[in-house]
Amino acid sequence: MNLTLGQKLIRTKPAERAHEDSQATHGGGLNRTLGLFPLTMIGVGATVGTGIFFTMVEAVPKAGPAVILSFLIAAITAGLTALCYAELAGRVPASGSSYSFAYATVGEFAAFIVAACLLLEYGLAGSAVAIGWSDYLNNFLQNAFGWEIPAQLRSPMFVSDHSNLTVHSGNFNLPPVLLVIMCCILLIRGTKESATTNAVMVVIKLAILAFFSVIAFSGFDANNFHPFFNTDNSKGFAGMAGVTAAAGTVFFSFIGLDTIATAGEEVNNPRRNVPIGILAALVIVTLFYLLVAVAAMGAQPAHLFEGQQAGLSVILQNVTGKAWPALVLSAGAVVSVFSVTLVTIYGQTRILYAISRDGLIPKTFQKVNPRTGAPVSNTLIVCLVVGLVAGLVDSTFLWDMVSMGTLTAFIVVSIAVPVIRAKQGPDAEHGFRVPFGPYVVPGLSIAACLYIMKDLPMPTFRVFFIWMAAAVATYFLYSVRHSRLNKKP
Repeated sequence: MNLTLGQKLIRTKPAERAHEDSQATHGGGLNRTLGLFPLTMIGVGATVGTGIFFTMVEAVPKAGPAVILSFLIAAITAGLTALCYAELAGRVPASGSSYSFAYATVGEFAAFIVAACLLLEYGLAGSAVAIGWSDYLNNFLQNAFGWEIPAQLRSPMFVSDHSNLTVHSGNFNLPPVLLVIMCCILLIRGTKESATTNAVMVVIKLAILAFFSVIAFSGFDANNFHPFFNTDNSKGFAGMAGVTAAAGTVFFSFIGLDTIATAGEEVNNPRRNVPIGILAALVIVTLFYLLVAVAAMGAQPAHLFEGQQAGLSVILQNVTGKAWPALVLSAGAVVSVFSVTLVTIYGQTRILYAISRDGLIPKTFQKVNPRTGAPVSNTLIVCLVVGLVAGLVDSTFLWDMVSMGTLTAFIVVSIAVPVIRAKQGPDAEHGFRVPFGPYVVPGLSIAACLYIMKDLPMPTFRVFFIWMAAAVATYFLYSVRHSRLNKKP
């Protein structure tokens, strides 16, 4: 039967078919090699550190000491969405995360739009984190050897101040490109090796952040929290407006929860382990974010955060008057932030794998090396793009763009919960269920995402809509004609 264009837009890929695809190991499929602990560490690795190590510099000037509330708002929003992710991951245990969830519930076109959001989210997150890693590497080299990377080799060519774009033709940010290359080499060796390396780096990261908190609390000054809210309204960030704007900036840090769901096809017993991994990662992430944020704000006045490079290292140096604590933290950041970049690139490749397998983008992205079980061509393409963006572009816009993509994907995931319950019925196989029925928590999740989204900068919305227009054009010019759903099962 030939479908009309309207029917093609809303056709769904049944959850049981997604599950069957995820079970297939012949012909170069992904292998189930991840247990609960490495899976949870993937989520923590993609999350803890990013917001704390880097975005305090962007968020504190907006919210002041009330940035603590920004992290709390972001955590509550992520927590509501995490409950939705946990149920959907049990019902659709396939690679692709919210893209796969959308495909099984709200239709092919909406799923492709979600995929575009995820590609924006993961690609720019990998670039943004790699750029921030450069600052800590330079700080480490200064404290350890008294040498720093030449300015032209750690500065971007394209710099934006939210309104104007400046081109510095002689600049290239080399360190983040080298970081992406190292991640690429590790990822093409295989998922199990990457996950083990990531787990080790996450443990180092948590130890370093605990080390920071202990020393920072020794210099704690309650006066740094007065006034609690930002009182400067020159940029429209006074009071709760600044808190919400900062929440939008730091929200991208919670994409680690989404990353766990992207690994659904490589997890042992995904109906059990993916929901538990998501909720366990959320608890660990929230505790460490709040602990480090309170310690940092207590150790340093809010006005010093703006424009500060390698901020946590500088705080320790100022508190102790010695270089060695900053050296330890910078070394830990150099190692541990590697895991953030590694996992965000990993998530990007698995989403592209899922989209390609459904026929919506070329087959190159689904080809898997039979020896390593890794999608090598996919990984090389992703790393090339992430590396170029990291080497050439300033990170000013990247944080908010990642948050926009994340929030949009989270909204669709929340919508998918009541839809999939209605489609599958009460007798369907499932694990975790969102409490209080299919509408309360997803409704609160959508409202919280929209609340944060409303205070993102207008340029972010403009770039986002341009990206969406490109995604829509790609769908109608290529994807709708090549979809696997065009073929009989």
